Amino acid sequence: MGFLRWRRPGLLLTGALFAFAAPCAAQTPGTPPAAEQRAEAPKRIEHRLPLIDILAHMSGKCTVLKIAGRSYACKAVAYAHSEAGRVSFAVALEDPADDGHVVSFSGEKGKRFDDNSYELPVDRMLLNSKHRPKVHGLPVPAEEASTGICRQFGNFAARRVSSVNCTATDSRGQSYELQFVSDGSPIGVRRVRQSAASIDDPFK
Repeated sequence: MGFLRWRRPGLLLTGALFAFAAPCAAQTPGTPPAAEQRAEAPKRIEHRLPLIDILAHMSGKCTVLKIAGRSYACKAVAYAHSEAGRVSFAVALEDPADDGHVVSFSGEKGKRFDDNSYELPVDRMLLNSKHRPKVHGLPVPAEEASTGICRQFGNFAARRVSSVNCTATDSRGQSYELQFVSDGSPIGVRRVRQSAASIDDPFK
């Protein structure tokens, strides 16, 4: 997948993360990357992805990023919030073999314990690559039923996040780990579409 770019002063956000903002149909047959050819997921989720209403880019670095036991650097990390309340922490990987390699820790019913801490139970991993089939020109991620958790520290309303830590294991036993540390820059928030009045907006 080629990368579009979101231009803001001093910021270029990898366009791969914008795949979450498009309406996605159910998955269609395609050629999976080598990592996905090892075994078929017994609990792969097949359904229409929710529409994204908020996408927030977080500037910093991934001190740890491990996908199925392999370590990567990251190009971009973002928080994505859907109209239905599903949340994803999306990571664009620095992968010379695949410029469309993006993974997302996704879940629902996240809890804010105070102004500076948020916890998201992870129930699926969204796995994107240049090999994935496309709908409206955007790749549709493979979805793996997973168990895990993401913890974000910092104040969303103040647009300041200090760190995001995520761990998850999918139904095939593959593990995923993210440790992201902010460089102190404010979060760059883009409202993709107007949120329903009943949906909590963490940036208000």
